[in-house]
Amino acid sequence: MKLGYYIYYRVPAQNAERARAAVRELQRELSGTAGVSGRLLRRRDDETTWMEIYENVQDGARFEAELGRLVERQGLAALLVPGSSRKQEVFRGF
Repeated sequence: MKLGYYIYYRVPAQNAERARAAVRELQRELSGTAGVSGRLLRRRDDETTWMEIYENVQDGARFEAELGRLVERQGLAALLVPGSSRKQEVFRGF
């Protein structure tokens, strides 16, 4: 079963450059270790709301473990809007 991961969060404008670099590195490493390429988007009407998209994930447990490790290593939590967190939604096809 292939899964789609949609992860959204808020990044204040003053952290945008550092956060974008951290996510870019995270996605580069994730592609190499888990074989999953990601996309980074920002909301059209609120540029502080970002979304990472990872589709066609075959091994959800492995992917989530690797993603968690890389998020921690990149220090993404410290770059988010204070008091907020990354929200993860997982979908599967019919």
